[in-house]
Amino acid sequence: MPYADIPGGRLWFKDTGGDGTPVVFLHAASGTCDSWVFQEPVFTEADYRCIAYDRRNWGRSDSMISGAGPGSASDDLAALAGHLGLDRFHLVSTAAGGIVGLDFALEYQQRVISLVVSSSFTGVQDPSYMEVQHRLRPPEIQDLPIVLREVGPSYRAVNPEGTARWLEIEENSRHQISTEAAQSPRSPMTYARLATMKTPVLMLAGEADLLSPPAMMRLVAEHIPDCRFETVPEAGHAAFWEQPEIWNRLVLEFIGEHRA
Repeated sequence: MPYADIPGGRLWFKDTGGDGTPVVFLHAASGTCDSWVFQEPVFTEADYRCIAYDRRNWGRSDSMISGAGPGSASDDLAALAGHLGLDRFHLVSTAAGGIVGLDFALEYQQRVISLVVSSSFTGVQDPSYMEVQHRLRPPEIQDLPIVLREVGPSYRAVNPEGTARWLEIEENSRHQISTEAAQSPRSPMTYARLATMKTPVLMLAGEADLLSPPAMMRLVAEHIPDCRFETVPEAGHAAFWEQPEIWNRLVLEFIGEHRA
């Protein structure tokens, strides 16, 4: 797999190539581009060009060059799109990747055909939303092992091999970085900012998600114009991994309705 040189670092990416409409996947904080193994063959079979990459300071992507600022993940994605010659593309994101997806779609609205945000905190900073988030994520939840926080109980019960593979990817995902090296959105995420969205959006929530349950994601969806909201039964925070057949069907139906 190749690297793309971007300002301040290098991004490791996978690209199936071909003439299909591009779909760019944005992984969770607990993942890398390896997380999309259940999506890539299905979306490729549906004639899409699939691109996934390790965001800066995740997986095999290089940490920032000494002395350079961390920049924003949205600008990194814009640089990767330029490297690959992408004009317009679908953007499919999960969890922390959803924060990047929303920020990018708002900053580069002309580049995004459609946006999917799955199982995400979304990064909204409005006090009313933060109050709900704090209630839903008390220390007792945060102190759980990550596999219990993010992978739903139904999946852990019936698929120990898949759970072990998810955990293996998670353990190799995040670099140890300083606070100064952490990236931020280009602009703070607020309900007012979301109201300016011109891109069609699908929000997906796992019905068993401890971290971003349906009620919480619905709060955000209600502030986005032209936003569809769906749930994935029995799935936790890693809905794309736990219920890929249902998740893939919902996403493919949605992006299929929105052509370049």
